[in-house]
Amino acid sequence: MKEKAALVAVITNEQNHVQTNEYLQELDFLAHTAGAIAVKYFTQKLAVANPKTFVGKGKLIEIKRFINDENIQLVIFDDELGPSQLRNIEKELECKILDRSNLILDIFASRARTAHSRTQVELAQYQYLLPRLTRMWTHLERQKGGIGMRGPGETQIETDRRIIQDKIALLKKKLIKIDKQKAIQRGNRGALVRAALVGYTNVGKSTIMNRLSKSEVFAENKLFATLDTTVRKVVIGNLPFLLSDTVGFIRKLPHQLVESFKSTLDEVREADILLHVVDISHPNFEEQIDIVHKTLDEINAADKPSVMVFNKVDAFTYEKKDKDDLTPATKANISLDDWKHTWMAKSGDSIFISALQKDNFDAFRDKLYEMAKEIHAKRFPYNSFLY
Repeated sequence: MKEKAALVAVITNEQNHVQTNEYLQELDFLAHTAGAIAVKYFTQKLAVANPKTFVGKGKLIEIKRFINDENIQLVIFDDELGPSQLRNIEKELECKILDRSNLILDIFASRARTAHSRTQVELAQYQYLLPRLTRMWTHLERQKGGIGMRGPGETQIETDRRIIQDKIALLKKKLIKIDKQKAIQRGNRGALVRAALVGYTNVGKSTIMNRLSKSEVFAENKLFATLDTTVRKVVIGNLPFLLSDTVGFIRKLPHQLVESFKSTLDEVREADILLHVVDISHPNFEEQIDIVHKTLDEINAADKPSVMVFNKVDAFTYEKKDKDDLTPATKANISLDDWKHTWMAKSGDSIFISALQKDNFDAFRDKLYEMAKEIHAKRFPYNSFLY
């Protein structure tokens, strides 16, 4: 049976009511992916989040009353909570508290398959846990005054902290070793042209990978279905090249995970062509594009030749305005043809497809072939089999 959860977010000066609602829907999808059902959203207007309890005192009482009435055992917050905030809220609500980072880490832990991704997730989990250790071991402490109470001088929480720090050091060594193996694997791939699929999570990267390479990469309509980078050899016409499917990006990705997954993104850093996949049916796709661009900037991969692949055109919907409706048009009123004549067309290399229905997929293949051919011709100027 799925756990019932209440979701909490704060409307601040930085994010307005509409954005907060969209972020809560994304958090709902994350909770659904982790195996929980969101029952109710709680929002509160604050200039900044409360440093003690994230939301105000009155709102906390309202949440407590609701979870007691509905018998809910899980409350999820849309931002990362500090260690003291977590303790204070747990004391007040007396139920399981998760923040966005913890939820994402949990999804990653359940999806990790290979030794590489498991090590990365484990490292991120320990780094997240370290400042949040609670004193559950007070009965074992021997640091008290008086005769016969002079213990070894290390409380249980200090022991736990030392064990976790040792574990973090061990996992970092393990990752260095795995990174060396990965670098050797990439080196062995020779001078073939490399293309990498990048984009927000759940935009259809793995489906495109399956269509192009005719392989069976796991693809599902959930967030973070892909955690391990998959590389396949793809042949279009007479030109072989390598295609990588990478982990998707998301807003407010925990910094521990960004650090851990830097090595997974080496595939993106070493790629010759980036295929930036966008879910055009998502109402907030422009913000998703910005988040991907920022992440690519962070890993120094923003200046590579790239194609904007607008996927899921079959799922695109819009609200048609009546001719006599004089209210200003919003994003929801823009049709697909109108979008095609905006900045998307001006960005040069962009294409509209549906990977699931194979709409316009041949044109996408041809575009990819031309780009790969150009790089191949530069790399092997005397190789005449392409002409």
